[in-house]
Order: sequence, then C-alpha cells, then structure tokens
Amino acid sequence: MRYGYWMPVFGGWLRNVDDENMAPTWGYNKRLAQRSEQIGFDLALVAELNLNDIKGEEAPSLDAWSTAAALTAVTSRLELMVAVRPTFHNPALLAKQAANIDHIGGGGRLSLNVVSSWWKDEATKYGVHFEQHDDRYARTAEWLSVVDGVWKRDHFSYEGKYYRVADNVLQPKPATRPRPVVYAGGESEAAKNLIARTCDAYVMHGDPPERIAEKVADMRRRRESFGLGPMIFGVAGYSIVRNTEGEAKAELARITDVKQSAAGYHNYQQWLAGTQLEQRVSLEDYSVSNRGLRSGLVGTPQQVLDRVKQFEAAGVSLLLLQCSPQLEEMESFAEQVIQKSR
Repeated sequence: MRYGYWMPVFGGWLRNVDDENMAPTWGYNKRLAQRSEQIGFDLALVAELNLNDIKGEEAPSLDAWSTAAALTAVTSRLELMVAVRPTFHNPALLAKQAANIDHIGGGGRLSLNVVSSWWKDEATKYGVHFEQHDDRYARTAEWLSVVDGVWKRDHFSYEGKYYRVADNVLQPKPATRPRPVVYAGGESEAAKNLIARTCDAYVMHGDPPERIAEKVADMRRRRESFGLGPMIFGVAGYSIVRNTEGEAKAELARITDVKQSAAGYHNYQQWLAGTQLEQRVSLEDYSVSNRGLRSGLVGTPQQVLDRVKQFEAAGVSLLLLQCSPQLEEMESFAEQVIQKSR
C-alpha cells in the first residue's frame, strides 16, 4: 500500500470546526510536505479550487499549481498529484507547465488529478464558462487528448469542438516516460468510461472495502473492453487512530457535530447539485470532504491496519488520507500504521 494525503490548501477538512490548527499558508504546507516524506508518506494531493469550499468562500485557499511547483523544489521523494480542471486551463499550456515541474522534481514525482469542475459560483466569480455535467466530460476528453499528444510528440495538431492546436512543439518533454501518471475520479457513466479509456488511475470517494471491490471490478471490466492494461486504484479516507476504540469514537462524535449554518454548507449543496453520485450523501458525510468517514479508518491502530489490509484485498494500492490537525495526526498514523504495515 502507498500512503498519500490531501495537502491542506484550504486550512482543514472539517466543515463544522472553524480552526483546525493547520493554516492555509505556504509555511505550513512546506513544513508538512518535508516532514511527510521523512516519516513514510509517498504522495500528496494538491487540490485546485480558487474559492474555499470547506471554510467558506471568503476564507483563504492556496493556488494549486504554484504551490506544487514550490513543494517539488523543497522535497526529494514525495509525489505531487496536482488537481487540474480543464475549464480553467488551456491544455497545451498546462502540459508545458506540468512538464517543467516534472523536471524540477527529477522525473516521476509530478502527476495529474483531472477534475471536471462542479462549482458554478466559482466559475462565475473567476470569469470561466460553466458547462453542464456531460459537456464538461466531453471537454475533458478533448483536453486529455491534447495534453497526451503534446507530451508524446512534436508537431502535434488537433482540432475538436473545444480545442484546436496547430503544429505544436513542446520541449522539453516530461522527464517521466511515457508520461506523468494521470489520475481521475467520478461516478457517472460518462466519467467512468472516460477514465477507463484515457487515464492511468482511478481515485474514489470513501466507501467500505466491499463497495470499493465492486467499483474496482467494474473499472477493470471497462478497462479491458478498451483493450488496455491494469489501472492504479486509490481511495480517499479520513483517519482517526487512537489507543482505544472509545477514544476514536469520541473524536468521531466531535467532528460530526454538524452545524448546518457553517460557512461551507452552501458550497456543499452546490457540489451535490453539480455532480452525479451513485449514493445519497448524509449530513455526517458533509462533516468531512470526499465521504472520507465511509472508508472506516477509525479506531485502534490494529483496527485501522486490518482495514488497510481489506482495501488491499479489494485491489486498492493507494490511500489518500485526510486528518485534523494534520501534522500531528499524520505523525501518529505513520508511527502506528505505516511503519507496522511495511
């Protein structure tokens, strides 16, 4: 199992806890990245939103791409999976930017997490056209074609509904060959077919291992139908590791004491309206992002280790963790779970 985590570019993951002691600052994120690779974490996901959907629209959030470039320069081993939304980035220019960051990291440390935008208000506030769900995925398909094309060969041309590129030359190419890993997630039919056909890895919202096993099997069938090889499978999860089960449950009760007036609740409702999910989402799910609690990484070190093994048996090779306060909780997770699982 590889262990990743969400870089706290929003200042935390709890929608009903105002101050999680993890400021959305360059200093905190740099400290976290450098320490994380020392204690055994393999990857950090840098989310991309220009508004803060956890703490509210007026709260600060860090830019994903400049943050990732800087983090790459001050770390030596950590993979930076950077979220990118096609509606916000010209594909050929983003491919150039990503290739440069890949060279900064020495190759193999830059990857993409392709996200089809869901937040209409953010698009409006930043002057970006907002499209309906399936149109966003159609755009993403073209976007990926351009990125992949300019990464792999020079004098690349493309003409589609959304993008046109004529005789493109992108040098230097990415250091990672044949290309940096492309991750993506989604639960609609359009999303799953696109990911199976064009991406290298499928990342899922939190769910129990038995449900994840069904999703892995489904994506493997889709992948095989396109005549393509194996994919990487990752799952998001919120971790609470305590000495006793009672202590873990007490912390769980604290963070799920939902206040519907919290600043992020309106944004959360927009996310529900703008996505197509396979399951209904509860107010407890609202407490943390990405359905992280459903993964069940809550309990004693042995209970969490057993859960990790269940995810491995389901076909998962990457866990993407959230926790709060992040630095302290990741230190504990590394000592009590990562070191004992290797």
